[in-house]
Amino acid sequence: GSDEIIAGNVSKYIVLPAGYCGQPKKGHLIFDACFESGNLGRVDHVTEFEYDLFIRPDTCNPRFRVWFNFTVENVKESQ
Repeated sequence: GSDEIIAGNVSKYIVLPAGYCGQPKKGHLIFDACFESGNLGRVDHVTEFEYDLFIRPDTCNPRFRVWFNFTVENVKESQ
Protein backbone atom coordinates (compact mmCIF):
# COMPACT_ATOMS: atom_id res chain seq x y z
CA GLY A 1 0.00 0.00 0.00
CA SER A 2 0.95 3.65 -0.02
CA ASP A 3 1.92 3.51 3.68
CA GLU A 4 4.94 1.29 3.05
CA ILE A 5 8.39 2.76 3.61
CA ILE A 6 10.20 3.84 0.46
CA ALA A 7 13.91 3.44 1.09
CA GLY A 8 15.63 4.58 -2.10
CA ASN A 9 15.20 6.50 -5.33
CA VAL A 10 14.16 5.12 -8.69
CA SER A 11 17.10 4.92 -11.09
CA LYS A 12 16.35 5.01 -14.83
CA TYR A 13 13.10 3.14 -14.07
CA ILE A 14 11.14 2.30 -17.24
CA VAL A 15 7.39 2.17 -16.63
CA LEU A 16 5.69 -0.39 -18.87
CA PRO A 17 1.94 -1.06 -19.09
CA ALA A 18 0.70 -4.21 -17.35
CA GLY A 19 1.09 -7.24 -19.60
CA TYR A 20 3.42 -5.50 -22.06
CA CYS A 21 6.32 -7.63 -23.28
CA GLY A 22 9.19 -6.47 -25.42
CA GLN A 23 11.48 -3.51 -25.75
CA PRO A 24 10.31 -0.15 -24.43
CA LYS A 25 9.02 2.18 -27.13
CA LYS A 26 8.51 5.94 -27.36
CA GLY A 27 5.97 6.95 -24.72
CA HIS A 28 7.08 4.35 -22.16
CA LEU A 29 8.36 6.86 -19.64
CA ILE A 30 11.72 6.58 -17.92
CA PHE A 31 11.84 8.12 -14.44
CA ASP A 32 15.12 8.89 -12.68
CA ALA A 33 15.83 10.38 -9.25
CA CYS A 34 19.25 8.86 -8.66
CA PHE A 35 21.09 12.14 -8.07
CA GLU A 36 21.66 14.57 -5.22
CA SER A 37 18.30 15.86 -3.92
CA GLY A 38 16.31 13.36 -6.02
CA ASN A 39 13.39 11.96 -4.02
CA LEU A 40 11.13 9.84 -6.23
CA GLY A 41 10.76 6.48 -4.52
CA ARG A 42 8.19 4.59 -6.60
CA VAL A 43 6.17 4.94 -9.81
CA ASP A 44 2.99 3.01 -10.64
CA HIS A 45 1.52 3.00 -14.16
CA VAL A 46 -2.23 3.77 -14.14
CA THR A 47 -2.97 4.66 -17.79
CA GLU A 48 -0.98 5.97 -20.75
CA PHE A 49 -1.37 9.47 -19.37
CA GLU A 50 -1.59 8.81 -15.63
CA TYR A 51 1.01 7.62 -13.13
CA ASP A 52 1.02 7.43 -9.36
CA LEU A 53 4.26 8.92 -8.03
CA PHE A 54 5.47 8.26 -4.50
CA ILE A 55 7.84 10.86 -3.10
CA ARG A 56 10.28 9.88 -0.36
CA PRO A 57 10.17 12.00 2.80
CA ASP A 58 12.88 14.55 3.45
CA THR A 59 15.98 12.96 4.99
CA CYS A 60 16.18 15.41 7.87
CA ASN A 61 12.45 15.65 8.53
CA PRO A 62 10.45 12.51 7.62
CA ARG A 63 7.11 14.17 8.40
CA PHE A 64 7.26 16.39 5.32
CA ARG A 65 7.05 15.79 1.56
CA VAL A 66 6.76 19.34 0.28
CA TRP A 67 9.07 19.21 -2.76
CA PHE A 68 9.96 16.81 -5.55
CA ASN A 69 12.97 16.39 -7.82
CA PHE A 70 13.22 13.80 -10.60
CA THR A 71 13.54 13.58 -14.38
CA VAL A 72 11.30 12.01 -17.03
CA GLU A 73 12.57 10.85 -20.43
CA ASN A 74 11.24 9.07 -23.52
CA VAL A 75 8.01 11.06 -23.89
CA LYS A 76 6.16 11.09 -27.17
CA GLU A 77 4.84 14.27 -28.73
CA SER A 78 1.17 13.90 -27.76
CA GLN A 79 1.91 12.67 -24.26
